[in-house]
Amino acid sequence: MRPMIVLEEKGFSGYGNKQISFSDKGHKSEDIMKLNPRGQVPTFKHKDVVLNESKGICQYLESQFKKQGTQLIPDDPDKQALVLQRMYETDNIFDKAARNIFYYTRSTKKENIDEEHLQKKRQDLATELEYWEKYLTGDYLVGESFTMADVYLFTNLCFLVRGSLSLDSRPNLKRYYEKLSQRPSVQASWPPHYKESSPTQMFALV
Repeated sequence: MRPMIVLEEKGFSGYGNKQISFSDKGHKSEDIMKLNPRGQVPTFKHKDVVLNESKGICQYLESQFKKQGTQLIPDDPDKQALVLQRMYETDNIFDKAARNIFYYTRSTKKENIDEEHLQKKRQDLATELEYWEKYLTGDYLVGESFTMADVYLFTNLCFLVRGSLSLDSRPNLKRYYEKLSQRPSVQASWPPHYKESSPTQMFALV
């Protein structure tokens, strides 16, 4: 989703893309494996350049088309530093949500799940989200403009909300999520299965 938002922000609506199904092992298809021997997505090709990591794709697009569409990494050194800080700081959300909770519950038999251990993991994620609740003092994460930091944070929030995370007790995150959900680049990039199937209950208790 991240690279698609960046493509839209840079004015590349109508770019070629292909949705794949993990359950059908679409990520291991011949077309994907030719571009990415790891069989991972996203896989991005621009002329002779092939990139297979979403962060790399996003920064490549910003670097190559900096003056086109929305400038996502500002020139001002102070703002640029904060945007970069927040971009990579969002890894903490993913670590505490995906690696600590998602993979733990998916890879552990239900009868073997340590509820006390799982509750500690949930509390770690809740504590992490308090940082972001405090960071959001305006409409966007850094300054008054949509930046790459917003691309990174919003897509992490999408994953959490998809897992039934409630934002009701986090007013700044809720306002931010609802505002950015209506942004044209986000609407154009929204994964179809987010609309077509029910969310999981992965983060319902956080």
